[in-house]
Amino acid sequence: QVQLVESGGGLVQAGDSLRLSCTASGRTFSRYAMGWFRQAPGKEREFVASISRSATGTVYADSVKGRFTISRDGAKNTVDLQMNSLKPEDTADYYCAASSGGGYYTSFSHKEEYMFWGQGIQVTVSS
Repeated sequence: QVQLVESGGGLVQAGDSLRLSCTASGRTFSRYAMGWFRQAPGKEREFVASISRSATGTVYADSVKGRFTISRDGAKNTVDLQMNSLKPEDTADYYCAASSGGGYYTSFSHKEEYMFWGQGIQVTVSS
């Protein structure tokens, strides 16, 4: 089992950048593919980005492709989401998730494939 804690959220203006970080507990971080999801008020939780255990496989939602970058650091047990050129429609609660399924190079884009979730952190982008 792994516990996930997000940090780095806040209020920014459109066009600004923000970096979210997710810290995983335990010594088995390398066994998990990781992902970021977000949920805006009144909407379903949606996929943002994911990264494989190898860190070589990444997938992005079309809405963030070219603006967001996911990365992971095995030494620090962290997975980060660098968000550039933020838009008001990026406003949401952002969640870190971990999946123990799949292979070393597999990443997942469906929330049903993730077993562990953080509590979420708020990101607000003003226009």
